[in-house]
Amino acid sequence: MLVQAAVRRAVVAESIFMKPTPRLDTPPLTRREFVRASFLAASGVALGLNAAGKEDPMPARPIIGFSKPFQSMGAVDMAAFVEEAGWSGIECPVRPEGQIEPERVGEELPRLVEAFRRKGLDIPIVVTEISSIHEAHAEEVLRVASRLGIKKFRLGAFKYTKDRPLEQQLEGFGHDLREIGEACGELGVRAAVQNHSGSDRFSAPVWDVVGVLREHRVKNVGICFDIAHATVEGGLSWPIQARLAEPFYTAIYFKDFVWSKGARGWQPNWCPLGEGMVDRSFIAGLKRSGFSGPICQHLEYPMGDRADMLAHIRRDLNTLRDWLA
Repeated sequence: MLVQAAVRRAVVAESIFMKPTPRLDTPPLTRREFVRASFLAASGVALGLNAAGKEDPMPARPIIGFSKPFQSMGAVDMAAFVEEAGWSGIECPVRPEGQIEPERVGEELPRLVEAFRRKGLDIPIVVTEISSIHEAHAEEVLRVASRLGIKKFRLGAFKYTKDRPLEQQLEGFGHDLREIGEACGELGVRAAVQNHSGSDRFSAPVWDVVGVLREHRVKNVGICFDIAHATVEGGLSWPIQARLAEPFYTAIYFKDFVWSKGARGWQPNWCPLGEGMVDRSFIAGLKRSGFSGPICQHLEYPMGDRADMLAHIRRDLNTLRDWLA
């Protein structure tokens, strides 16, 4: 009876104070999961609190890195570099002028995956420029990635134009995303839109992509939530954006920035994690969300040679691990 009461209290408290709209693709709890949740609720953990009333640390999990800054490395050299950096794998650009050109995905992606797996490393996400399933090489990229066990991919940019009503453009984005989602269902993969900042970027304010995914009942498409871009666009309102995106979390991106004024006015300039505007309190909501997908470290600020790059990666990685702990 005490356990059941604790479960009821946890559910009520969570529904009032913490929990956003449930994930659209979350299956019902199994008996084993319910028993575990009951135990956690009775222990006070279901509310994210330990006996001292503090948040429990996030369970240790692998952290990957976006390989764009060193994408020119060969497969074997890159695997060694990633292992030395301390990441568990990478988010790999398979796009024009990326690490792998889309037309060469059938040759080069298997070679890269093999080099990584020899070192116990993973490639859970590929980054593409796909914004329509009808684009050249789009389906080939997804089929090759799926065959290699890579089940997540980031979509390319969807951009607003000034010559058409926003409502029409949102309708078009919804149509394209629904087609992409249907193809993903056939191939057993999941796509995601990144909430990239910018004056013409669909998904920059987050509410627009969330609204389109819901209104068009898009399946197999989520959001790669970038807390830095959310902070650029949202300022103090980033917690609202995070709550909106939470049911669609597919991957979480970490990087940091500061505002600086130059010839073009105020601009966000990327900097080492922990030295900028990104608020580490985002972690508290991430813990409560139950998200268990990939956490990816991005480095957008200038770096030097290989040794300097390794030093920057390790420093930001240590900061991120500290935040998550």
